[in-house]
Amino acid sequence: MFIADLRKDFYQQLIGKRILVLVNYDLDAICASKILQALFRCDNVIYSIVPIMGLAAMRRAYSEHRGDIRYVLLVNCGGCIDIVDVLQPDQDVVFFICDSHRPYDVCNVYSDGQVRILGEMNRNENIPAFEDIFQDSDNESGDEDEEDDDDAGYNEDGGGSDSDGGGGAPKPANNRIQRIEQRLLRRRERKAWQERRLTLMFEYAQYAYYGSSSALSIFELAWRMSKDSLDLLWWAIVGVTEQKLLGKVESASYTLLIEKLQSHVSRLTNKASDQAIQTSVKIVFESDLQLALFRHWSVLDSLRYSYYPACRLKLWTHKGDKQMNELLVDMGLPLVQAKQTFNAMDLVLRREFYEKIEKFAEKYNMPDVTYASFVLQYGYRNKYSAADYVYSMLAILESVRQDRLPEACFLQSMDALSRGKKAILDEGIDLCKTLLTTIFKQVQTCLEMHQIRSAGPFLYLVLQEEVSFFSCPYGLLLLARFLLRAHVAVSRNRRAQELPLIAVAPIDLARGISLLAGVPPVCEDSRHFFAKAFEEAGNRSGAVISQDFFETAVIQIKQSDCTKFLDALTVMLS
Repeated sequence: MFIADLRKDFYQQLIGKRILVLVNYDLDAICASKILQALFRCDNVIYSIVPIMGLAAMRRAYSEHRGDIRYVLLVNCGGCIDIVDVLQPDQDVVFFICDSHRPYDVCNVYSDGQVRILGEMNRNENIPAFEDIFQDSDNESGDEDEEDDDDAGYNEDGGGSDSDGGGGAPKPANNRIQRIEQRLLRRRERKAWQERRLTLMFEYAQYAYYGSSSALSIFELAWRMSKDSLDLLWWAIVGVTEQKLLGKVESASYTLLIEKLQSHVSRLTNKASDQAIQTSVKIVFESDLQLALFRHWSVLDSLRYSYYPACRLKLWTHKGDKQMNELLVDMGLPLVQAKQTFNAMDLVLRREFYEKIEKFAEKYNMPDVTYASFVLQYGYRNKYSAADYVYSMLAILESVRQDRLPEACFLQSMDALSRGKKAILDEGIDLCKTLLTTIFKQVQTCLEMHQIRSAGPFLYLVLQEEVSFFSCPYGLLLLARFLLRAHVAVSRNRRAQELPLIAVAPIDLARGISLLAGVPPVCEDSRHFFAKAFEEAGNRSGAVISQDFFETAVIQIKQSDCTKFLDALTVMLS
């Protein structure tokens, strides 16, 4: 069931209770849980936050805490599965779901109260009506009982007698025929209903996509309770920006969210001015560039290793390199300045940089090089865009090693949101530079070696070497997204932009396990069909796969099963 009044039906229910918060490994979920922590501290709510990466971790975490927990909050996880069926909780346990993944599982949507989804039902999500997908089980059992009664009555009558002498009463045989006809009619209606249900459920669940940011939903709860602040708003902005940068939402949806955030920025800024509060924290709305980390990097490196300018200019080629130098000349930016860190550049060149790159964007085939965003300023020297936070936190979250567990990466990524822990943020920025450089070099190698193959209905890439950056879901998704756009930029095949890409990378060579991720075609929106397609291909091929991640475009697969899995996927999608 959906709950629209989050203050009354969600937050006030938790006051004085102990709550278990299960948080998915993504930045939007981290930002949402950071806002929740601030609210819980205000009201002395006792809580436990447990990061989880998939269904197995969810079961394990719930099993460990189920003894003394009656309220569970799921952040960016649990909405797309039948949570009651998966966790088998006691009847008095209540699950609150704040999940940006879509589509929701219909059992959660029509729960009688044990599962409560934060927010209102969105008519655009085409959730089937209750009566179209659920049928009273008493109808079927009633038909069966009636059939048994008919048979019993017929036997008692000795096979059905003739009329009882007078000829006025209807024959029992005729009554029985009418009942049989009615039963057959009901069966036909039930069969038609079941066929319609299958069609509706297929149309509803065939594509996976994302809804509004969970961080923004929790921030708006804080606002309604008058507990919002610039820090909480900034965390919501980072959550929304993550959806934009990772292609989870469309430009039109992002623009609407930005307008909503801008009104909150104006309100909180004016509120601070009205109350004469002296604050060193300031959020500024301004156009940002699709150049990753350029404020903390050199212009040359940011141009080369950001997927948008790299794919538009084909910077892995000699011709593309030459074009980039021509762009710098047109902008009046000397090479010696472009190679320096942005903050070390000449002040005049820094001030003119935005204007100059916008001026020549059309000429160099980069019409969308700018987008609306926000910048956080605090102190005299600290200035970070929302994208800087996203890239930094993403690199920290993906920096899993043998001596560094995923939980440690999660907590450190959350710490990067705190202004008092600027060193962690800067460390993440340096780490992300290495990540982006590695991705670009891998893309260049794949294109030069012609490693991207066409299977007909999709493109695929199989990496042979284990690379730590591509052993985590987001690292592999970033690579696949960059690689698909780069391939489309150089391909002579007009169909290339209509094809999805599937990337496979080994994550444990000793055990023979690989990570497989899919990205939708360049010409389409963020919706994808990978969840259903992967499940069906696994069943058809007999490949050993694990669909444990909440990101349904990512699975684990046995390395030796890759070929037959991709073959089955090809046959199925052809």
